[in-house]
Amino acid sequence: MTTYTDAILVLGATGKVGRRLVPVLQAAGRRVKAASRSGAVRFDWTEQDTWAGALEGVSAVQLLAPQDPALAEPFVRQAVDAGVRRFVALSGRGMDRVPSDAFRGMAAAEKAVQGSGVEWTVLRPNSFNQNFDEAEWRAPLRAGRLALPVGDVPEPFVDVRDIAEVTAALLTSDALQGEVYDLSGATAPTYAEAVEVIARAAERPIVYEELTPEEYRAELLDEGYPEEAVHDLDALFAVMRDGGSAAPVDTVARILGREPVPFAEYAAKAAASGAWS
Repeated sequence: MTTYTDAILVLGATGKVGRRLVPVLQAAGRRVKAASRSGAVRFDWTEQDTWAGALEGVSAVQLLAPQDPALAEPFVRQAVDAGVRRFVALSGRGMDRVPSDAFRGMAAAEKAVQGSGVEWTVLRPNSFNQNFDEAEWRAPLRAGRLALPVGDVPEPFVDVRDIAEVTAALLTSDALQGEVYDLSGATAPTYAEAVEVIARAAERPIVYEELTPEEYRAELLDEGYPEEAVHDLDALFAVMRDGGSAAPVDTVARILGREPVPFAEYAAKAAASGAWS
């Protein structure tokens, strides 16, 4: 196995993508600096004195965007000055269609890496499979009801394992640089159909309920979501309803040489782990 002396910095290494990306890179023989607010490699976007230590000895960065858009460009500039020569920025599909006042951190991160003067790639995945069992939709599903304002527009959910493996390939390959890649699963169920798959896998009744955007905003605010988060989610679902991200793309197959993880396979494994019990 080739020995690499330079490291790859993974931001958000304890998150859904990051904690899967780190072992993939390590299995490929790469030295990884797994950064988080409380890990051995400490990184906090809001504490800029943590940036230099995280960047020391690093040649490539998996960039998870900051919430504050003003921080993206200074970080990228500092990273390049420290010797970073490649960025892979994780964004979201439809970022080119969201209003300018939504997801400002992601937009700033995309702009910063594209203007960095070094190699860059932007990944724009569809909604994650794991949003159903590791994030905001797990509790509603366990309670038997998922209610969203998405209509009957298909969504080609993508598995975070696929995102992690594609990210690893882009971080370690000299090919495929300088592009913005959409990333999706191979099929595109509606949210109602996805909930049906989950209910069958979990062997319990779970219903999908369609809300109006106004009803959804009201539910989020009643649950204590911050206004900015509610605004971003409202913008996200508006983009999803316009159908521009509904068609599957073949990025996973082209880069990894295999088909994406099927949604039904994901649901079966998550149900077997007790995610919705």
